[in-house]
Amino acid sequence: MDQPTVSAGIVSGLLGFASALGAEPARLVERAGIDTKKLADPDNRVALPHYVQLLRTAQSLTGDPALALHFGETVGMSKISVLGLIMEASATMGEAFLQLQRYGRLAAEVEGVADGPRFELTNRFGKLFMVDRRRDPNAVPELTEIAFVSLVCGPRRFLSRPHVLSVHLTHPAPSYSGEYERIFQCPVHFDREWNAMELHPQVANWDVAPGSHYVFGILTRHADKLLADLDAAKHLKGRLEALLLPVLHRGDISADEVAEQMGFSRQTLFRKLKEEGTTFSAVLDDLRQRVAKLYLTGDAASVNETAYLVGFSDPSSFSRAFKRWTGQAPGAFRHAHAGDRDDR
Repeated sequence: MDQPTVSAGIVSGLLGFASALGAEPARLVERAGIDTKKLADPDNRVALPHYVQLLRTAQSLTGDPALALHFGETVGMSKISVLGLIMEASATMGEAFLQLQRYGRLAAEVEGVADGPRFELTNRFGKLFMVDRRRDPNAVPELTEIAFVSLVCGPRRFLSRPHVLSVHLTHPAPSYSGEYERIFQCPVHFDREWNAMELHPQVANWDVAPGSHYVFGILTRHADKLLADLDAAKHLKGRLEALLLPVLHRGDISADEVAEQMGFSRQTLFRKLKEEGTTFSAVLDDLRQRVAKLYLTGDAASVNETAYLVGFSDPSSFSRAFKRWTGQAPGAFRHAHAGDRDDR
């Protein structure tokens, strides 16, 4: 999926919130073009345009133009995204902001911030600001509304004093601008040069609600894997590997068949892989090598079993390939790494 995405957990949260306000769920998903099967796992991804359409449809069906504000105010990020859980498991607000920069893409990807995180801390005029750097923000101001309200209302539950002192927005004041003042509880300025929140100068040192460092570690490891999966999905090689893995045991994997599954011709697939600096055979060979090492490590499989599992009908051919990959015979590699599984 080449376009920006949003976590299925956030999409499900919005769907549930709009439904509670009276919008019919079936009409919401139909108009937004959302595949409900993806919503079964909160870590799945939904294309950003479908999420935006869901927002707009929900506004229409509920009659609430400020629905994005109310969604961010009512549904805590920790209930719908691993990002929210990690931020609330941080020791301080400063650490929580760092996790936002690190894992923010797991909640929602946006256009125009490929050179760094979406949210950036900066000093201007002697004041501390958190800036939303997404491109063309006025096209979908609701994305700013949800993000800023979540970042205000979430910490408000455990902080004893306000951490956001003023809010600056690039879009004009909407008809429901009074809701901004009510929710943010600080001055809100429209038609400004940037989307930014002025933060209390000492906020980075403020403690977050007491949590478990163990839980924090589990969450960040999970989030790191999700980030890796998300990055892999952005590249053709990663998508190709995902299709090859279930059929790796077949020795005669057809490039034409795989290309068709990806929606390409064989020639287009080869050209796109070349643009990424690789080839079909190189991706297949590298995947076989990595999977073979995984099976052989810690007595997961015998050499002959591994040969079959990665697509070699002849163990001797597998042995030659494995020695080319690693400089070792598969049996020697298996013996050297026999204890690795117990050490993990």
